[in-house]
Amino acid sequence: MSKSVTIRVPEELHAQLQERAETEGTTVTALITEAARNAVRDPRLDSAAEIFRTFVADNAAAFDEAFPDDAPARRDSSGRAAA
Repeated sequence: MSKSVTIRVPEELHAQLQERAETEGTTVTALITEAARNAVRDPRLDSAAEIFRTFVADNAAAFDEAFPDDAPARRDSSGRAAA
């Protein structure tokens, strides 16, 4: 079940929200709902995700060596799969 909430925003902000919603193929309500979810999300999740990304980056070579059949394809500087 959802609860209706009325908020007042400046006209310029509303226009920006509408433009972004159209660009993303969504609604102003969906954008505001996502912003509200982010406002109450546990900030520890962000730091945990960063710790995980750093761990993966720092240990990628060791994982590739230990599990060569599961190693992702290498990419060159342009982002293409290296030969």
